Amino acid sequence: MNITSIIFIIVSFLAAPILPGLINKTKALFGGRQGPRVLQLYYDIFKLARKTPTYSKTASALTRIAPVAIAVSTLAALTLVPSFFNNSAIHFTGDIILMAYLLGLGRFFMVTAALDRGSAFEGMGASREVLYSALAEPSFFAGLLIMIHETASLELSEIFSKLSLNFWQENPAILFLILCSWFVILLVENARIPIDDPNTHLELTMIHEVMILDYGAKDLALIEYASALKLWIYSALIVGMVINGEIITSLTMQIAIFTLGMAIVAFVIGTIESITARIKLVFIPKFIVGSGALAIIALILKVAGN
Repeated sequence: MNITSIIFIIVSFLAAPILPGLINKTKALFGGRQGPRVLQLYYDIFKLARKTPTYSKTASALTRIAPVAIAVSTLAALTLVPSFFNNSAIHFTGDIILMAYLLGLGRFFMVTAALDRGSAFEGMGASREVLYSALAEPSFFAGLLIMIHETASLELSEIFSKLSLNFWQENPAILFLILCSWFVILLVENARIPIDDPNTHLELTMIHEVMILDYGAKDLALIEYASALKLWIYSALIVGMVINGEIITSLTMQIAIFTLGMAIVAFVIGTIESITARIKLVFIPKFIVGSGALAIIALILKVAGN
C-alpha cells in the first residue's frame, strides 16, 4: 500500500457523501429550486449518529449486525478500486471478482435484515432488490469479460491502466457499449431514477428505501454512508474506464482530474433524474436486461472483429 492509495482511501472516506449532494443540487438546478446543501448528507449522518436506535420485537441479532456488515464490506470493496488511475490499495489477480462479491455481501445483509423483521413491505422490497441485482450482475461480468480478454489481465488496476486513448480509438463502439451498460448498472445498484427513487416513501413502489424503513439513529447513519460510498465506488469505475491516468504524471493533476470526473458523473446522474421519470415496475427487468444486451452486443462485435 503506497501513499497514493492511502490518500485515495482517505479522500473517498471523507468525500463520498458529497456525490449525493451534487446530484440533488443538479436536480434542484433543473427544477429552478435552491435545493438542499451539497453537504446535507454529512449533517444528516452526524445527526443520526447522535441518536440511540430502537428495534422491533420481531428483530433478531441480524438486524443489529447488518448495518455494520454493510459498511465494512463496502469499505473493503473500496480498497480494491484503482487509486487516482494508479494501483489500488490491495491488488491481485482476480481482485475485481472479490470487489463485486464484497458489494454483493453488503446487499445480502441488507436483504436478509429486511426479511428478518417480518414486514410484508420490506420483504417485497427485498425480493425486488434480489431480482434486479441478479439481472444486473451478468451485464457487469459480460463487460468485464471483454476487457479481460483485451488486456489479458484479471487485476482491476492493470485492466484500467491498459484502457489507453489508443485502445479507445481502436475499439470505440465496444467500449462505449460497455460504458453504457455499466452506467445502467450504476443506476440499478444505487437505487437511482429511472430504476428507483431514493427520495420516495411510497411503499408500493420503493425498492431500496423500503428495506431500511425500520432503521434509525446510528444504524441508519451507517447505511446511508455505505450507500454514498457504494455510489462513489461505481462512479470511480466509470471515471477510470473513460480516463487513462498514464498520460498524467503529476499526482496533483491525477487527483484534480479524478475529482472533476466524479463531479461530471454526479452531474450526469442528476440530469438523467431530472429529465426522466421512474420506469413502471413491470418494465424494470426489461430495462436491466437491455443493459446486458449492450454488453453482449459488444462481445459479439469483439468476436466478429477477431
